[in-house]
Amino acid sequence: MTGRLYVRDNALPDTLAINVATPLVTSPNLAPRQGVSTIRWEQGKSRLNTLFWGLTPPWLEVLDHAPHCARAETLDARPMFRDAFQSRRCLIPVNGFYVWKIKPRGKQPYLITHVQRTPLFLAGIWCRYHTTLTEFADSMALITVPANLWLSPLTDRLPALIAPSDMEQWLHPETDVAKAKQQLTPAPLELLGAFPVSKHVNNPAYQSPACAHPVGPMLQWASS
Repeated sequence: MTGRLYVRDNALPDTLAINVATPLVTSPNLAPRQGVSTIRWEQGKSRLNTLFWGLTPPWLEVLDHAPHCARAETLDARPMFRDAFQSRRCLIPVNGFYVWKIKPRGKQPYLITHVQRTPLFLAGIWCRYHTTLTEFADSMALITVPANLWLSPLTDRLPALIAPSDMEQWLHPETDVAKAKQQLTPAPLELLGAFPVSKHVNNPAYQSPACAHPVGPMLQWASS
């Protein structure tokens, strides 16, 4: 499961028609239980707001139990995921995300990015919790899918990616659920690359740009 994001100030391209309601949250090492910039469909347009990373339905009693990821294969099995997936889908713009490869002497963090280092849009779901009659808090969780064959040696699951051309269809609440679910597939082999980074990223309080600096070559699919 992905538990850290890499978000630079260019994660939201100017070419996209997105209304920015709150400034983009940037971080070289963004962890759950914090605010994350999220694109939703509001009043007939795509809008960027800051949501709490960790799905928090009204009945949740312990905040630490708020899931930050939901498996695409079981979205229909749990009511807290099913209801959100039907009409409250969202996207999280990022420059990359971190995974940890299990090794004999611990875990090695890797940063996964687009091979061209262009922004990625991660699929998510969101919910609203009314704290009073007039106030509310919105939260979200990423949707994960099995890792593709190229990246599976690093991790078993990765965030689902939505292509920019499919953004509106994904976000629109009237999109057929079956059609939305068809977009939740492992990333194409040639789309993503991964390179090892410093273990300083293990500490969510470490916010240096050095989090994303390679300490080894990029692993990239090369077709034969």
